Amino acid sequence: MNHMVSDRAPNLDRVFHALAHPARRSILRRLAAGELNLSELAQPLRMTFPAASKHVRVLERARLVRRRVSGRQHRCRLHAAPLQEAVLWTEQFRQQWEGRFQTLDALLEDMKSETRGPSRRR
Repeated sequence: MNHMVSDRAPNLDRVFHALAHPARRSILRRLAAGELNLSELAQPLRMTFPAASKHVRVLERARLVRRRVSGRQHRCRLHAAPLQEAVLWTEQFRQQWEGRFQTLDALLEDMKSETRGPSRRR
């Protein structure tokens, strides 16, 4: 297998850790539509401001979210560039499985041809 992205990439570890929690995935999905403050992020998840802030800190460590403080408001926006490394890492496996599926398809076609055999006359 081609190791385009190292298995020991700290940035990759942080991205997968950040993506491991459904609340953080939800936050990223919502930020894809535009910048939101922490209260707006917390509300549909039914979590407190401190809980939302904790999740955003994990996303910030993974460099997936950027936060700016304006007065008392914490505005967050998506920074999706680190996801590219995760996409490259997972792409290795997709390519491997795609090759296996093509081999399986060819085998199944051969098996179908063998079971049909020569046409019989009545």
